[in-house]
Amino acid sequence: MILIADGGSTKTHWCLIHQNNESTDFHSEGYNPYYVNESYIIPSLRASLPASLNVNEVSELYFYGAGVHNEEKADILKNAFQTVFPNAVIAIEHDLLAACRALLGNQEGFAAILGTGTNTCMYNGTEVAHNIDSAAYILGDEGSGCYMGKKLLKDIIRNTVPADIKKKFDAAYNLSEHEIMDNIYTKPLANRFCAGFTKFFDDNMDSEYCRNLITSSFRDFFRELVSLYPGYKEVKFNCIGSVGFYFQDILKAVASEFGMETGVILQSPIAGLKHYHSLNNEVNA
Repeated sequence: MILIADGGSTKTHWCLIHQNNESTDFHSEGYNPYYVNESYIIPSLRASLPASLNVNEVSELYFYGAGVHNEEKADILKNAFQTVFPNAVIAIEHDLLAACRALLGNQEGFAAILGTGTNTCMYNGTEVAHNIDSAAYILGDEGSGCYMGKKLLKDIIRNTVPADIKKKFDAAYNLSEHEIMDNIYTKPLANRFCAGFTKFFDDNMDSEYCRNLITSSFRDFFRELVSLYPGYKEVKFNCIGSVGFYFQDILKAVASEFGMETGVILQSPIAGLKHYHSLNNEVNA
């Protein structure tokens, strides 16, 4: 059996391909090696596995994950997965390559991730040819769920949100200023905490404040990242991630403002990855 995984910072989508070519999907936490270590990953993943899965029967594992920027970080994941799946040959790749393969297959083009975090690149049909670092959630990640959440929380703390939004926020979360600051500056996984407020935007899309915040976040994304790529207007904008998917009407409008035609927007790369590996004979289920 073969496992393919799309690992974001918040959640991981796993697809188990059986010998009869049928598949089983399940989910676990996200395992970004910048925020979690082996001792965290192993029990978390084991608790998320389907009861029917025999870990000894997994022969290959292709994990595409956030935060896999070097061998040291990749080894954190590889070692943890090897403990859980002792007989598997394990390949760790960056989630940006997953986006490229799912969106573009073997074709050249532009690919982006807009989820908890942000990433972008030009793809040459085989590998990432040009990547401008998003600078992660403290310095950058414009357009991401975390970026939007930070803007909302700042406005909540400074009391600059409309009264109706403040009332709805308090009813939904009941968070004091101290609790907000504690979650960001003291507790782990602050990026997930901030990104969790994208649901609030989704629930309040009739609000001018929410739509304006999303629009300004996407404009920052195009201004600070996308427009830095030479010739970006000559290619289509392709994107994977829940933030881009659920707010795609605004995203498409902002892309047009920056002179970029929209191509494919997907919530998850799993289906595209299954197709890619099948075509390229990397997964022989």
